Amino acid sequence: MDLKMLIKESGNEYAGIVSDGIEAGDVESFIDTGSYALNALLSGSIYGGLASNKITAFAGESATGKTFFVLGVVKQFLEDNPEGGVIYFESESALTKQMIESRGIDSKRMVIMPVATIQEFSHQSTKILDKYLDQDKKERKPLMFCLDSLGMLSTSKEMSDTSDGKETKDMTRAALTKAAFRVLTLKLGKAKIPMLVTNHTYSQVGTMFPQQVMGGGTGLYYAATNIIFLSKRKEKVGTEVIGNIIHCKNQKSRLTIENKLIDALVTYDKGLDRYYGMLELAEACEVFKKVSTRYELPDGSKQFGKTILAEPEKYFTDDILKTIDEYCGKEFLYGKGSKTFDESLEEENGLEE
Repeated sequence: MDLKMLIKESGNEYAGIVSDGIEAGDVESFIDTGSYALNALLSGSIYGGLASNKITAFAGESATGKTFFVLGVVKQFLEDNPEGGVIYFESESALTKQMIESRGIDSKRMVIMPVATIQEFSHQSTKILDKYLDQDKKERKPLMFCLDSLGMLSTSKEMSDTSDGKETKDMTRAALTKAAFRVLTLKLGKAKIPMLVTNHTYSQVGTMFPQQVMGGGTGLYYAATNIIFLSKRKEKVGTEVIGNIIHCKNQKSRLTIENKLIDALVTYDKGLDRYYGMLELAEACEVFKKVSTRYELPDGSKQFGKTILAEPEKYFTDDILKTIDEYCGKEFLYGKGSKTFDESLEEENGLEE
């Protein structure tokens, strides 16, 4: 049986023989987020990160730093891809040129596309993807999509009803969202373009133990490969607030173990901190040992955590990073996990359910 002939006859542009690779499905590479700990949470390796052809969602309540967090990843993506660009669909009218450039982001390679409705976002993103796919593969430059935020998108019907003074709820919104992401998932996979989406969460009422759930229906939930729930606390030096510590929980994942937790630091001047969270991972895999208020290093010397994080390249040597990376493969990937790290982090942050 000639399988390639059958594929051609089907007219399915995404079909392929599995041994040749699944073009719209296989994860061939990862995009560094700028944080070793977040990379591990998303991919099981500190050298991994966001899947290069999948949708990743960052969700949280108001003021949990979702936009700030995504901008940190955008900065790292543009730094790692000198010829790359970012298409940023923005529904909150919150970003300014000064806000973007003050974070060290190359504003010449970032396009802001204001969108008000799900239909606008779906139409414009699909049109860009189709144009991108029409190019020869060798001519395609690295590209990243962002949507900030899904929760603020309206619908054409809702906007029309509001103009007419009607107050009826648009019951088609969830279906429109699901349809949009159903199309985008395949096209993003084929184009090998990652997409970051921010969304809001709310406390689910009517349950014995209230939990945070994501709004907007199930469209994004089914389409996303990773959904990271965010919460935060402020990071201070003395009395000055220099940024936010983001608690990241892997709410849903097709690549790594769900419900794992890490902490990431986003500072106002530098964005995502590369090494924040690595002390906890080093302690968990016993490459560093906590002795009172200091850490005992492999050579027997002892240092305070702040001293290590002030000069991380000095203390996190290649050998130590390799050991931590091997531990992350066991801790965050399916089939090899341990609850030790999660339980200690939950206890430290007071996040037990």
